[in-house]
Formats: sequence, structure tokens, C-alpha cells
Amino acid sequence: MGEKTTALQASLDRLLESPGVTGVALVDAVTGLTYGAAGDIAEAGDGTDVSELAALIAERLGAAGAEGELESVVTTSRKRQQVLFSVVRPAGDPLVLAAGLDRDRANAALALRGLGDRAGEVLA
Repeated sequence: MGEKTTALQASLDRLLESPGVTGVALVDAVTGLTYGAAGDIAEAGDGTDVSELAALIAERLGAAGAEGELESVVTTSRKRQQVLFSVVRPAGDPLVLAAGLDRDRANAALALRGLGDRAGEVLA
């Protein structure tokens, strides 16, 4: 359509190449603003919902005595999985890379590793 693909969009599109990944989104962890998305965005999660879930889990872990920042969260149902991966950037609010997975086709551990390995690409 004559539009140039941004580096962010190209990185998010590459994440869809992982087995079972159906949708991805890069979300501001504080505001819920979605910076980019690819695939089935509903599978990755709404930006506001993603940021609120990550904040709630981090708060509860802190109250339970966990130290450090939230790294990742995996939520499962019978057919779907949602993975949230914290992405630290040099300046500004932290980001959350959210991915929706087809549980029959995806391996959550491999998806987490792939998201972690490619998090740097998303910010490049």
C-alpha cells in the first residue's frame, strides 16, 4: 500500500514466525499505550489490560516479599496462552511485550526465550 514498514513493525512481524504465536504487542507498562502490534491483536491483549495485569502481579509479588522487577508472566487456558515479557529500556517507562499463543502449537518456555532474545530487536 505504499507504506514503509518501520523497524518496530518489522520486529513485531518477525515474532509471529515463532511456532504458535498468533499476536504480539509492545505496550507501555505504565500508561497502557500500544506502540505497535502484529497478528491477532486480541490474542496479545489490549494495551491497558496488559499494563494493569503486569502492575497488579508486580504489586502482589512485592507484597508477598519478592524482590526485583517483574520479568515475565504466563497465563494459560485450555486453548490459549498469553505471555507478558518485561522490556527494560534506557530511558522512559518500562515496556511489556505481550504475545498470544495457540496452546496446541506453541511451547510457552520457547516463546519466553524467543521474546527475551528478540526484546532488544524491538527497541532497536
